[in-house]
Amino acid sequence: MAKLKTKYTCENCGYETSKWWGVCPSCSTAGTLKEEVYTQKSKTIEKQVELITLGEDVSPIKLSEVKGQEYVRFSTGIKEFDRVLGGGIVSGSLVLIGGDPGIGKSTILLQLTNNISDRKNVLYVSAEESLEQIKLRADRIFEKEADLLIMAQTNLEIIEKQILEIKPDVIIIDSIQTISSTTLDSLPGSVSQVKDIANRLMKICKKENICCFIVGHVTKDGAIAGPRVLEHLVDTVLYFEGEKYNSYRMIRAVKNRFGSTNELGVFEMTDRGLVEVDNPSRILLSENDSNEAGTAIVSCVEGTRPMLVEIQSLVISTNFPSPRRTGTGIDYNRLNMLLAVLEKHAGILIQNYDVYVNLTGGIKLNEPFIDLGVIIAIASSYYNVPVKKLLAICGEVGLTGEIRNVSFVQNRINEAEKLGFEEILVPYSNLKDIKLKGNKIKVTGVKNIKQALDYSISNIKKVKKRR
Repeated sequence: MAKLKTKYTCENCGYETSKWWGVCPSCSTAGTLKEEVYTQKSKTIEKQVELITLGEDVSPIKLSEVKGQEYVRFSTGIKEFDRVLGGGIVSGSLVLIGGDPGIGKSTILLQLTNNISDRKNVLYVSAEESLEQIKLRADRIFEKEADLLIMAQTNLEIIEKQILEIKPDVIIIDSIQTISSTTLDSLPGSVSQVKDIANRLMKICKKENICCFIVGHVTKDGAIAGPRVLEHLVDTVLYFEGEKYNSYRMIRAVKNRFGSTNELGVFEMTDRGLVEVDNPSRILLSENDSNEAGTAIVSCVEGTRPMLVEIQSLVISTNFPSPRRTGTGIDYNRLNMLLAVLEKHAGILIQNYDVYVNLTGGIKLNEPFIDLGVIIAIASSYYNVPVKKLLAICGEVGLTGEIRNVSFVQNRINEAEKLGFEEILVPYSNLKDIKLKGNKIKVTGVKNIKQALDYSISNIKKVKKRR
């Protein structure tokens, strides 16, 4: 019998060592080294498997001799999902989907397979649910019987055998952390298991020109569980986002070798599954028609999609020595920076006030071009004066109070006009890039936050005098 050996593997970077460390020597992450037991025999089998599955022709060739060809795509039948993938499914690609439990990963993939099963050969492999559970979900979501192949299996060797026999066009693996290989002695979900399974699936799919969707569990921080190398192996990484008590779900592409990154698809969870939202701007705007103080509408762009989002702010005095700063949907450190700029260059003494900022619809935005909207919303709440009606805003704020130019300004203007806005506030430096022929919306350029506040908040000068 082969002698058992112990090694420690980092869940973050995949570094292996024979000794346990509190901090990984490779990536300096604390508490990520996990113990794994293996045998010398399994290690030898693993090497043999890798040698067998390598391609025959390994000689290098000149780049000029490579024949370029367009990727063959086919639609998923879900427009929002096609947008995130970059135009549809690419044959031979690996797509990794991560998200919190119960957010809709299995549901969207079941809907996808049902849509393409009439024209493509699909194999759905479930390692978490039984066939009866999948059947119950399918009966609830679909009106007619879905024509697709399903199997409940956790053994990789059996799955590989079925793939080579059936040769499907699309494979669904749900999920990779629950599948194990007999060539390794470690438990399912361990670093070595996930790496080995992902590598073997990649080699089969690339060789047989099969598209594979892999579902990945996430950690408490929201990152996909397992080694970071898993995200490097696949072609596309998608994250499901959404609040637990919000019916809206968003799929964001953070890596895509066949399309744009940071694309966003918006869905609504219903009793009939996930329904795509064609115009997310409407759900991200307030349902309250009254013009209240502390709200501002910003025009943002996620990937190639322009959207209008409402920013809500509440500024209230506090008796505590350390005022609260809370931001939902925006970066906390950037919020503190904007408050400092507002106090320095607009004369708003904010140090004795609690500040709360929220983006409606449960969306999260990281682009700096919503800075001006955040500042105007905070100033509006501070002075208790509403922002001009039907005014959209975009602009990045610098530390000296200047308004810096934004990208895709024409798309932002067109989206605001399409939704009935009469004016939009943009950086002055962007005016030269704007084409207004045929546009009915009024475009105003501002150079600093003082000009922006004086223009966007009506009667602000009278309120300043009273204060």
